[in-house]
Amino acid sequence: MDLPSRWTPLLEALHLLWVGIWPFGHDPGRVYRALGTRNLAGEQSLFINLGYWKDSRVHSLDEASRSLADLLGRAARLSPHTQVLDAGFGFGDQDLYWMERFAPASITGINVTPHQVEEARRRVRERALEGRIHLREGAAEAMPFPDAQFDRVVALESAFHFRSRERFFQEAFRTLRPGGVLATADIVLQPGRQLRWPFTSAWQWPRENHYDREAYARKLRAAGFTGVRVESIREHVYAPFLAALGRRMQQEDAIQRMNPLLRMACRPSWMTRTVLSWFDYVIATAEKPEAADTGVLTRGQDRIA
Repeated sequence: MDLPSRWTPLLEALHLLWVGIWPFGHDPGRVYRALGTRNLAGEQSLFINLGYWKDSRVHSLDEASRSLADLLGRAARLSPHTQVLDAGFGFGDQDLYWMERFAPASITGINVTPHQVEEARRRVRERALEGRIHLREGAAEAMPFPDAQFDRVVALESAFHFRSRERFFQEAFRTLRPGGVLATADIVLQPGRQLRWPFTSAWQWPRENHYDREAYARKLRAAGFTGVRVESIREHVYAPFLAALGRRMQQEDAIQRMNPLLRMACRPSWMTRTVLSWFDYVIATAEKPEAADTGVLTRGQDRIA
């Protein structure tokens, strides 16, 4: 027999608390299963990212999420002639946006969370895009695709979950055609910082991915990539995201829809701001070479937009 609906927030809160503190096993899907669609902060979208807030005209989480997807799409040089692999597509918002904005030849997505795959497929069907967007369950660290199938591999705020990023870099290199581009929007640590439980558990961030942007560039090059660029955009991510999230948690529809425990955790605080000072946020691009190595470039400031 189903429990009365009045128990739902409590059971949901217990589930969220368990996800946040359980230290055993690595399963990014358990975070997103706990969030579902009801506990996302967007107003009109199902994006799950921190957004890009450089443009003063960006005010909402939905707008900032689209802005980040646009930034990554431009960094990847998406175009009508490219076949794209999206590793970790969430509910498919970025794929729908990229298809509208850049009109690539095709987008193939892989994701380890079944309910996200199912919902994203439904949204693709709703827009009659099944012939151009193909979504499936699968792991970025062991891609079920042949060598040299794609022109672009992208990962929008998902690669920090992968176990490990290095394996993902190797798989991206394998599945890219010569001259292809890997582009990621990713969370990394600031130099000298270390991440410990409960943050590793709550974020499902495996220890082998705990490094800064300089190490990120080295690992991309070790995977065979050239023309590596790892550029920080953190000043246009964390502080404005926290401010917008704080406003969002006070809006009536968020109060009615989201779990009270999660809303409390999402309110900006001194502790939250201190924790986020540990993190960098990068846009990384790299190429599978057709000829000679072109070297590595890292930057501590935004030079993309």
